[in-house]
Amino acid sequence: MTQTAVRAGAYIHHLAFESEEPAKLAGFYVQAMQMSGEQTGEGEWVLTGPERQLVISQGQPRKLSYAGFAVRSLDDLEDIRARAETEGLEVLPSPTRLFGNEAFSIMDPDGNRIAFGLSRRDRGGLKGIHGPVQHLTFATLDVPRLEAFYVGKLGFSVTDRVVKDDGEIATAFFTSNHEHHTIACFKSQAVGVDHHSYEAGQWTTIGQWCDHFGDLAIPLMWGPGRHGPGNNIFIFITDPDGNWIEVSAELEVIHDRPVKHWPHAERTLNLWGRGILRS
Repeated sequence: MTQTAVRAGAYIHHLAFESEEPAKLAGFYVQAMQMSGEQTGEGEWVLTGPERQLVISQGQPRKLSYAGFAVRSLDDLEDIRARAETEGLEVLPSPTRLFGNEAFSIMDPDGNRIAFGLSRRDRGGLKGIHGPVQHLTFATLDVPRLEAFYVGKLGFSVTDRVVKDDGEIATAFFTSNHEHHTIACFKSQAVGVDHHSYEAGQWTTIGQWCDHFGDLAIPLMWGPGRHGPGNNIFIFITDPDGNWIEVSAELEVIHDRPVKHWPHAERTLNLWGRGILRS
């Protein structure tokens, strides 16, 4: 099967969340994630930090408005558009001002909107701890359905699955570039975002983030720990709306290897200790 998204090197350029109190939520990310905030419209904020961007708008708490994936070239973008059209997907206008007119979007089976475009803004040169937005993890009622969509229709690649004793897939990890995953999904009783993650790069940078959160009296809600799938070191905090924020380091770089299957167990989620099982 053609790995269209992987060939394009698609990566998360920015995420957009809704909130009942967007100014309050934006203020949290400005402090906690070392970003600057710009109000671009009534109830909408664009936040920018070193290699990271978020959009926060008026709406329902803990709801993803869209995820913006950037690719390397216009040819790569057109390849993804052509793949979507060939697979019978409805190609929608882009919802984001952070991409140009060439961008477009699609809806996944759970109603998550995914935009594809070209990066328009230089995110380098800003002061702060390293931490680009790295991956997005969904909660879903049906993991195989999302796998069939992202892998079968957009050309992501499966790297790992977590499988229950009865054979049911509890978690799946998909990549659209060289990193272990850019999207993952957990079997859950709800549909939406489980968490989003920032890539610290190395263990010492995790320590910098921990010290920074400590200075702001923001407690860690989970970690430090190490995931089995992806082998990354992680910490988690929560924002005022209850969104889970992960900062991780040393995420596995994928070369050519078979898909790994992991048991549905606490140790799979955290090789060092406590795990938070979603199902």
